[in-house]
Amino acid sequence: MTSTHASNQRDRRILSFPAVHPCENISPTTLITSLITLSQTISNFQPQIFPTQKRNARETIRQISIISIFLNEVKDHGSIIPNSIILCFSELHFTLQKIHFLMQDCTTLEGSSLLLLAKSHHVASQFRSLIRAVAITLDILPLHRVEICDEVKELVELVAKQARKSNFEVDPNDEVASKKLHYVLHQFEKGTEPNVNTMNEILDYLKIRTWNDCDREIKFLENEISFLEDRNCDEREVPLLSSLIGFLSYCRVVIFEDFGENLVKLEARRSTEMITVNCLNPDDFRCPISLELMTDPVTVSTGQTYDRASIQTWLKAGNTTCPKTGENIKNTELVPNTTLKRLIQQFCNDNGISFTRFSNRNRDITRTILPGSSAAAHAMQFLSWFLTRRLVFGTEQQKNKAAYEIRLLTRSTIFNRACLIEVGTVPPLLELLATEDKTTQENAISALLKLSKYATGPEHIIDHNGLKPVVYVLKNGLSLEARQIAAAIIFYLCSVKEYRKLIGENQDVIYGLVELAKEGTTCGKKNAVVAIFGLLLLPRNHQRVLEAGAVPALVSILNTLCNKEELVTETLAVLAALAENFDGANAVLEASVLPLITGLLRSAPSRAAKEHCVSILLSLCVNGGVDVAGVLAKDVTLMPLLYSLLTDGTSHAAKKARFLIKVLQDFNETATSGLKGSAILRQLNVLELRN
Repeated sequence: MTSTHASNQRDRRILSFPAVHPCENISPTTLITSLITLSQTISNFQPQIFPTQKRNARETIRQISIISIFLNEVKDHGSIIPNSIILCFSELHFTLQKIHFLMQDCTTLEGSSLLLLAKSHHVASQFRSLIRAVAITLDILPLHRVEICDEVKELVELVAKQARKSNFEVDPNDEVASKKLHYVLHQFEKGTEPNVNTMNEILDYLKIRTWNDCDREIKFLENEISFLEDRNCDEREVPLLSSLIGFLSYCRVVIFEDFGENLVKLEARRSTEMITVNCLNPDDFRCPISLELMTDPVTVSTGQTYDRASIQTWLKAGNTTCPKTGENIKNTELVPNTTLKRLIQQFCNDNGISFTRFSNRNRDITRTILPGSSAAAHAMQFLSWFLTRRLVFGTEQQKNKAAYEIRLLTRSTIFNRACLIEVGTVPPLLELLATEDKTTQENAISALLKLSKYATGPEHIIDHNGLKPVVYVLKNGLSLEARQIAAAIIFYLCSVKEYRKLIGENQDVIYGLVELAKEGTTCGKKNAVVAIFGLLLLPRNHQRVLEAGAVPALVSILNTLCNKEELVTETLAVLAALAENFDGANAVLEASVLPLITGLLRSAPSRAAKEHCVSILLSLCVNGGVDVAGVLAKDVTLMPLLYSLLTDGTSHAAKKARFLIKVLQDFNETATSGLKGSAILRQLNVLELRN
């Protein structure tokens, strides 16, 4: 009965006690055995392992240990237990479950010590109420009907008396540390930088003595906030949790100078940065604020469209201008863009993407536009200045740590990205890319990737001549990881329409991406392919991509990584874009891809991949003429595949399949009649095919 609750420890929130009453028809023997197990488990806790609440824990353990003696005595006598006693034992079991949860929270939950200190009065009240519940149960327990020795009965009566009178107050040492903590939080809230010695005293009291200890506490608190949001719980505690994260983040950066070089190197090697938006996601589907797929697009008075949650948070923060254009928003009316929403839903359905999953993820990232509390906001502002100074004036080791801390702080927090960009971290991070230390370069390029995801991130990188150092890492990075992260930054820079020409004119960009597509890891190839797709959004870049030898590199990916579904689909999307014009189609034909494309049309699991295959084949027919149509017409397996797409494919795939069927049918008819050429090929409007 107790093991189930222990196994669910990670599925509940701290200081929540989802105890359940034993079933009504439980046998007395089973109930007593489970009570003994529970009481012994509680008694086995050691008071010294409690970071806080040591005195309350000691008293609780002492009283439950006596109850454990009583329960063992009842079991040893083996006499018949009346129903009235079984009811009391059921209530006792229910309360002991809650005490067990409380003891677990105070000792075994890694990273919870600061939160428990901040809520020390509440935790003490939990000890008090639960022990009082034990006292009530013992008061109504008819001991005279239990066959045990008098000495044990006297012990139980003594425990009941003590439980009624016990003062479970906050330990004096906890009280002092808690007051210090709330004083520091109040200092942050007022915008005053607290005394580092005071913060050190708090950390030392809780035995938070390393960078890793501090980071563990931060992750715990972040998970607490996610827990509240994922389950739509009461979010009134979010300001406290956010303030504690701000306090710990400040401590992690400022106090813990030595964060373990081995830890950083491990993180740098292990963290293969993946861009969150793939090339199948049209640019107009992404919110200009969060850069994520919009799930509830709305249009403001300036004519710009944003995800509802993002723009509402922006407006609630007191902003009156359009984030994208800078124009004044004349009214706060948000007009639903139902057409765009249907297109996005169709896009998700066509590509096997969970629209609900994206909706939840967008809500998670959008909430971080605001800091959660004024204490957290000021802590982050102090940190931003500190990290900027370290990047500029610090030692090489300090610069490395600063870049790593920025990498962590910007991982999923929009407000942090905004603060760090505003104080000017982009220029020194760009300078750091020229380092000869692999770990430092990886940390700097990773930090820049996170900053490039912010709405003004690409602008800051370009305005500070950041394209050149990013391209340097793309081509000459000290590790494949650094090179593939640079490719991801290129993608985000290409998300700004005005920068595609500038980026495309730098011949090292495209050549660097093509080289990465040839020799990178799977993630590196993916980032390179997606970045190339971003460049192709500007038509004048098509020829440059072809001249860099992109087609052979893309075909090689299809030949060697056919089991990587997402990468294959994105590679096909790039080939489809290139094949739309005459030169691109010729380059694709020269790579002898017709058998490969028809094979993928047959075997590709995703509908999006099949659509791209049809697009490529159709563009090759249009641009390559009857020679291509003749080859395809001889493939007897092709026509059934095309017909299946009329019913099973996306609307776009069905449209293109229908055109291709007409092309092949017309070719067969003209060939039979001895005529040359294809009427359908002459009549096709290429622009229509691209829609």
